[in-house]
This record gives sequence, C-alpha cells and structure tokens, in this order.
Amino acid sequence: MLTRKIFMVLLLAVFSLSAQEKKKTQVEKANFRVQIFQKTEDTKIKLESDPEFANKLPISAVYRDSVKVALEDLPKAAKIDSLWKRELTNSDLFEDMQKSILEQDYEEVVYNELPTDTLKARLERLNARTPFNVEYNPILESVIKSYLKRNKKGMERLMALSTYYFPLFEQELDKYDIPLEIKYLAIVESALNPRARSRVGATGLWQFMFPTGKMHGLGVSSYVDERMDPVKSTEAAAEYMSNLYKAFGDWDLVLASYNSGPGNVSKAIRRSGGSTDYWHLRRYLPRETAGYVPAFLATLYLFEYADEHKFQPAYPEVVYFETDTIQVKKLLTFEQVSKFTGVEKEMLEFLNPSYKLNIIPFVADEKYTLRLPVKATGQFVSNENAIYDIIDAEVAEKKKELPQYVETEDRIRYKVRNGDYLGKIAEKYGVGINSIKKWNNLRSNNLRIGQYLTIYPRTPVAVANKQTTPKASSSSQKIYTVRQGDSLWSISKKFPGVTVQNLRSWNDMSSSSLKPGMKLKISKG
Repeated sequence: MLTRKIFMVLLLAVFSLSAQEKKKTQVEKANFRVQIFQKTEDTKIKLESDPEFANKLPISAVYRDSVKVALEDLPKAAKIDSLWKRELTNSDLFEDMQKSILEQDYEEVVYNELPTDTLKARLERLNARTPFNVEYNPILESVIKSYLKRNKKGMERLMALSTYYFPLFEQELDKYDIPLEIKYLAIVESALNPRARSRVGATGLWQFMFPTGKMHGLGVSSYVDERMDPVKSTEAAAEYMSNLYKAFGDWDLVLASYNSGPGNVSKAIRRSGGSTDYWHLRRYLPRETAGYVPAFLATLYLFEYADEHKFQPAYPEVVYFETDTIQVKKLLTFEQVSKFTGVEKEMLEFLNPSYKLNIIPFVADEKYTLRLPVKATGQFVSNENAIYDIIDAEVAEKKKELPQYVETEDRIRYKVRNGDYLGKIAEKYGVGINSIKKWNNLRSNNLRIGQYLTIYPRTPVAVANKQTTPKASSSSQKIYTVRQGDSLWSISKKFPGVTVQNLRSWNDMSSSSLKPGMKLKISKG
C-alpha cells in the first residue's frame, strides 16, 4: 500500500513538472512578441497568469517607440567590447600596409633579435614545405626585419582578425587545389578589411577591380558590392588564381600577375630574356609589384614563426564557424535586424560588409543573405513570420525613401560645377574628402569649374541621372547546346566574360556534370 502511495506521488510530481515545462515553453514562445509590444517600463504583462496573452496582440501594433529588445540568448554578442569592435573594422591597417609596400626602401635593417643565420635556417624550413620560393634574399630579410621593428602591433591585430577569415579562405582554396599559404595574400592586399578600396578602385579582401570582378561573377549594384562579400570574393579569387597558375605554372608568378596583371608579367619575362624566376624578373615589374611578393613572403614568415617572435594577438570571441546565414525573403535594414536580434549595428556591418547602404535588398533573381552569430540566427528564424509582418508595415511607410535597385558602374567621372566644393561632392556620393583627393592626386581642396574628378561612389546617386540599360529579353538570351567532351570550364572559355560560377548560377546547377544535347543559358536573363 505504501509503495502504491509513493508511486502515485511520483506520478503526480511528473505530471506537475510536465505542466510546468509546457507552461514555461508557452512563456518563452510568447516572450519575443511581448518584447516587441512592451512599449514602456510601467507596462508589465504578467505572462505567468496568461501565457497566451502575447499571441492575442495585434501584429499591427508595431514597436513605434523603438523598444530595445534584450535577448537572453546572446551573451557572446553582448560581451564583445568596444575595443574589439575597432579591431574588426581596422580601416587604418589597410592604409599602413599599402604605404609600407610602396615606400619600402629595402636598405639593411638592424634587428639583433633575429640573426641572419637564424633567419636563413627558418626560411629553408619554410621553403621545404611550401610551393613558393622562400629562399633567403637580402631584400626579403630587410622587409621581415622592418615589419618586426616597426609594425609588430599591426601584425598582432592582423593575426587576431585572421582567426575569423582564415577558415573561410582555406575552405575555398582547398576546393580549387590552391596552396593554403595564399590566405596570407589577403593580408597584403587588404589588411583583412573587406571594405578596403585602393587609390585606383580595387575593392574588397582580394582587391578586385570592377571589370575583373564582373568577369568572375561579382556584381555591383546601388545596394550591393559583391567584391566586399568575403565568401563570394574568396571563391572568385581562388578561381582567378587557378586560371593564372594554368597560364604560368609558378606560384610566385601567380602572385605577381594577380597584383599587376598577367600582361605585365609576360612583358617582364620577355624583357628579362625569358627568365621565369621572380627575383630575376623583379626589376622589370611595376614598383608596387616589386614590393608585393616580398611583402607576402615576409607575412608568411611572421605568421608561421609568430611564437618565436612572441606575438600576442587578442583573439576575437566570434569566429567564422560561429556564424550562419539566412536567405532574406524581404528587404531588411540593419537597424531592423539589430532591434529584432540584439546584435549591434557595428557587428552587422562587420558580418555583412557587401551591403553598401546597410540595407539587404530583396530581388527575385538574386539570393541575398544575412549573416548573424549562430544564436541570433536561431532567434531570427524562430520568429521569422512575425518579423516580416512588422517589417511590411515599416516598409510601407518608408518606401519612398528607399533608393531604387539598379546595376551600377564602379566609378564615374564627375564634372565640377559652379558652387561645388569637395565636402558637397563627398556627401553626395557617400565617400570621404580624403578619398576624392587620393583618387585624383589633389594636393589641396581647391577645385575649378569644368574640372573632371574620378569618384568611386558608395551611394546610388551615381546612377540617378543615368538611363538604366534594360535587361536582355528572353528572346535575345544566348543558349548553348552541350557537345560531347564539353565541360563548364571549356564552355566558359568560348564566351568572353563568362565564368563557371556564372553558368552554374544562370542554369541553377548544383553539380558540374553535363550531358550532350543539354541546353545552357550563356547570359543572365
């Protein structure tokens, strides 16, 4: 009898716990909606007494008072301090890296902590395990010691940032059978700043010029510059370097041609009498390229021997594999995403650098994604329908303010008019005054009427006064019939400007397998 009573008590306890868990789940499920509609501190909704109350609230009651949503499941995002956020943007490092390459004098540098014999031994070990020519050279020694002596703090910051980007780089490089050491190239190119733009308009982590980016499937519109997308630009860079290696068969020459163009390297080979050794070709290459390969090899050395030189980078809390993406179903602003997820706008800008206006557009033919910390991704997906319902109401009010989505040019020529000054022009195109001066080699702020300026705009104003070229109709779309022995690579070579990535995208292909007679779209439309 006693045993039966104990059993009944336990059973009732189990049912009680089950009911409590169910009630707790209902509370948690409703919590997101309550946070949206809870407009003031004195409005306290007692969920425990009525867990379904939040679900009865009308979706039209938008959070017009900009209530800050405090999410309990984002401790990692909340703890990222302001110092680390400054490291994430790191815009000054790009300028420093470019300046060091251009102004490196290659004179002997005294740095007693690294004897020449020690350096030679380490370079020999590196040379044995990499396809690059890392043999000792006095020029390389000068660059390495210069970085150690003058740029150690900058290198530590880059080492910290590399923990976020390198897993992504390695994944894409491995797909194209490219040496993983190429990941260090992005440090020399952009100092790991996805929004970096050079004085000639090269943009992104891998510094694609507008035509080369287009050739490899990187689109530029009023909202988006895919050269600044870490994933897409890395795949494009890997594809480009794979093609360069097929042409030159030497990774040192791939580096040189990536920087100055394959044409300049071919001319250097001719001028040198046919030599294909980079150190012999170096004198025949542009000055920037002459300093480019030593900078890459020096960076490779410093990263590989970081412990020996006592580098102490401050590693980040959020790394690449702790983020995830969501394909957007409607236009979203970073401000909206921040309110819904609690992820600060600075972090959204870092994770989604390709969106020029901090707006993720929705275009039927494109697949634009939002990258978030993993826990925020789950929070967003769980409440996706409610989020988009609220956004609909907001967009209806702000629709007239949103810029039109148009394909845009990378740069424009602006003719100075009466009343123009650098600040006015910079504001119009969303760029800095110093950037305009740098692009046009201006030594002062003075302008003259009729003068032409080269500008690389960040805002869609650049296309506001231009007629948008209509897209090709389906009747003018090019179609290719696959033949025996064809591959996506061989087909892409038959059509200038078409890449394997383009063919896969235009034909919704998940694999590269082809069959004779298959019809492929050769243009977007």
